This record gives sequence, structure tokens and C-alpha cells, in this order.
Amino acid sequence: MLTNTIEEKQITAASLVIKGSAQEQVLIQQSKVLSTGTVSLIEKICEQFNDEVAELLNMRVLKQQSIDKGTLPAFLTETKQIRDSQWCVAPIPKDLQDRRVELTGPVDRDTLINGINSNAKVFIADFEDALAPSWEHILKGQKNLRDVINEKEDKIDSVNDDARMKTVLMCRIRGLHMLEKHVTFKGEPIPAAFFDFCVYFHNNYLKLLEKESAPYFYIPKLESHLEARLWAKIFAFVEDRYCLRPGTIKCTCLIETLPAVFEMEEILYELRANIVALNCGRWDYIFSYIKTLKNHKDRILPDTQAVTMNASLMSAYSRLLVKTCHKRGAMAIGGLAASIPSEKTDSNAQLLTHVFNDKKVEASHGHDGTWVAHVGLIDTSMAAFEQFIGVNHKNQLHVTRDVDAPITAKELLMPCQGERTEEGMRLNLRIALQYIQAWINGQACVPIYGLLEDASTAEIARTSIWQWIKHQVLISNGLRVTKSLVKKMLIEELAKVKQEIGDHEFTHGRYTQAAVLLENMLLADELVDFLTEPASNLLIA
Repeated sequence: MLTNTIEEKQITAASLVIKGSAQEQVLIQQSKVLSTGTVSLIEKICEQFNDEVAELLNMRVLKQQSIDKGTLPAFLTETKQIRDSQWCVAPIPKDLQDRRVELTGPVDRDTLINGINSNAKVFIADFEDALAPSWEHILKGQKNLRDVINEKEDKIDSVNDDARMKTVLMCRIRGLHMLEKHVTFKGEPIPAAFFDFCVYFHNNYLKLLEKESAPYFYIPKLESHLEARLWAKIFAFVEDRYCLRPGTIKCTCLIETLPAVFEMEEILYELRANIVALNCGRWDYIFSYIKTLKNHKDRILPDTQAVTMNASLMSAYSRLLVKTCHKRGAMAIGGLAASIPSEKTDSNAQLLTHVFNDKKVEASHGHDGTWVAHVGLIDTSMAAFEQFIGVNHKNQLHVTRDVDAPITAKELLMPCQGERTEEGMRLNLRIALQYIQAWINGQACVPIYGLLEDASTAEIARTSIWQWIKHQVLISNGLRVTKSLVKKMLIEELAKVKQEIGDHEFTHGRYTQAAVLLENMLLADELVDFLTEPASNLLIA
């Protein structure tokens, strides 16, 4: 029997248990978000698909073991027929045909309202890289989304009417590898992605359809077309359960892992009834490149600042995504600009010029739109795309890139040129320290050195240094990267962070805990897959 009152600390539905919280405020949020129907849907999805998630995650492990032993990622021979045959994805809904600039941000109330009120074409409510997944944050985020979409209940007055009509809302759920520890199915934590998807869908699908839109999702961290097939089955199952037309649910998949870039056509094919676009998750892609090829000494990247979209491997990735999407009738969305506009006129002009040029590269490749992390970058990014798309056009689906030479695995795997420097290492240590400290304090979208950083930046920082240690890289000043050198640098950079932020903030923060966690990850013999896994043990609930 389902119980759903604030006096209860647990909600149960057959094999599903939601452990909740003893705090009254959190329990109230829980009662508003987790209705009987929502909990029932979560249970049914877990019942149908939990075992498949476990199999897919095990396949990731086996594939990585093969790569670690020397096999390089490649296009699949067994799916060549899919790549060679004629097919297209289902038609793109009217409200998703113009995605020139998408604003992404966390799901707190103010950010969500500002996003909906912005002049971005899409606002992406991010439950993944921009959320530290405490139970309270997750529930508040889902309630905020429900309040914005379902205007008549708990109405948020500061969302203007024009924005409601113009800004399309999408929900970025968590990756398949993440667990929601507050919910168990048959005694085990459930995939966090299932929780995010079910709650957002059930609470909002009717109102979204009434608005002539639909439930739209961003699917992150895919590593294979078989994972895309799982989502296709989930979408079909839910559409049938709710008596919806097949293909009602729409998704965009982030191509932000190295394995996935070799299966883009297959991912589109598996999701062809529901998918509308692929996205270049550029920062997570760099992280994945390092993580996937960590044992390959000839694939070590230079300082992160050298890995721009003009770098050969990033350009190949971007152009292949455009070519693949447009061939199949899907849109291609570019990567994130994370700069924070400056209050100084000269500095801001320089920053916006950099953003404009960066977005112009994506637009010239044929992308239909791009991501920004700050509202102050929307107009600049829109201007870059309008140079190629035009003011009166919505996308570049006509750009086929058929004149390009075939993009090969060699191009996608070739590391870019650039220096590996002590300065770059030290910057990575400071960034990782400050981000991890913020994350375990519940903040996952953090301004650091003029950029609005999410988890991907810290992932690049710590995996890059780990790989340099593993292969005893010789940096530009002649020093060899060793565990003892990195440990010494970490102590020095922790002191520098303290000097930068001041004694009071340092003392009242959790910088020492962050340093210990970072050191453990950097000096471990085996690379930790995701920093959020050990960090979650320190997260303020």
C-alpha cells in the first residue's frame, strides 16, 4: 500500500522504498513531488529495466578493459548495414526546430526563472553536472519545474507570459552510472536516471501537451547504441502506459564520451522515433578521451587550454556529429561556453569576442545551435549563429558536409599539439580543489576564475594529472610528474587557494576535506571513474 504523508519517513510501493528525510521541510517537498502515480511509474520502470542497466554497465567495464589492453575504439563492423542504409529520424516538433542558443543551468528556483525569462531558445534544467544530488536539492528541483510548467498550481508569478510561449524547457537527467541512494528497489539503490525521468514525466506531461509541447529530455553520458536502445524501450513503454502517440517523448543525446562518437548513427537509429538531436558535450568529451585512453602513452593531451574546438580531434568530432545528424534528419547542437561576463568594459569586450569566435567555429561547421551557461552570452552566441543561419531561418539542417572527406578513427583519436606545463598542472589542482569543495557543500555550478564550472571541468583537471603521473610525463620545464611532485604541488596550491579566498572563507569551507579526497584520487593506482562517486559520501544530505 502506498503511503504519502509528511509524517512518514518512508514511502513504499511493493518492492520500491523511498527513504525520504526526517526534516519536515524536505518531507513537504517529497509529498508534493512524489504522488502515487509517480511512485508507481518508478516502480514499473525499475521492474522492467533495472537488470538491463546492470548488464549495460558491465559491458562498459568489459569494453574499457579491452581498451586498457591496447584495443583502440573504432566504428563497429557489426552495424555497418545501419550506417550504409537509408533512413531518417521522425520529424522534429515545431517548438524544437529553432535551438540556436540553449541556456543550461541548475534547477534552483532563481536560475530556473531567469532561464525561462531569458531570450534563449531553450532552457535546460540540469539534474546532472550542475546538481549536487542531495535529496533536498533533487526534490526542490523537481518541484520548481512542476511549478513553472503547471502554472495554476503554486504559480511562480515572475515567469512572464512571453517567456512561457517562447522558451522551450528541457530536462537533463542524470547518467545511467549514477544511483539514487534515497530510493531502493528490492533493497538496492535505483538508477538515478530512472528517478529523474519518471518524476519529471509524470508530474508534467499533461500540462506540456496542453501547451502544444511535450516532455523533452537530454540524455547524458551514453557510451553505446545499446544504451540508446534501452531508452527507446523505456520511452515506448511509458508512451504505451499513458496512451500517448508513439514518439511523443523527445530526447537529445549528448555525445560526450569517446566510445559514443563511434556509434552516433547507431544511437540515432535506435532512438529514431524519439530523438531530435545530438549534442557536442565538449568538456565531458575531453574528460572521456583522457579516461578512455588513460593507458595509452601516445594519446596524452596537453594543457586543457590548448584543447580548443580548432584542435584537430575536436574539429573532427564536431564535424562528424553535424554530418551524421543532418544525414539522418536530426539537429546538431554545439558545446558549452562557460565564460562569465565581466563588469570591466575592456575585459568584457575581449571575453565576448572570444565567445563569438568560438561559436562562429561551431556555426561554420554546420551546427544548428549551441550551449551557454550565462544569460550574458546569449546575444553574442545568437549573433554568431545568425551570420550562418540568417535572422529568418531556424537551423542548418540543409548543411550536409557531403563534400568533406570521410572522418576517420585516426582523426578522432589523434591527440592535439600543445605544451604540458607546470602552470597548467597547478591551475588544474586549484580548480579541482575549489570545485570539489563546493560540490560536497551542495553547490555544483561554481564560478571559478571567470568561468561557470560544472563537474566536467574538475573531471578533466584530476584525470589529466592522474594520467601524467601514470606515464611519468616530462613537462615543459624539465620536471617529471610523479606522485611526490603532485603531492607537494597540492599542498602549495591549497595554500594559494587559502590566500586567494581569505582565512574566514577557508576556515568555514571544507577545503581540507576536498584536498584529501583529491589527493586520494590523484595518487590512486586505478583511475576513479567519476569524482562524484567518492564525493557523494561527503555531500551534505
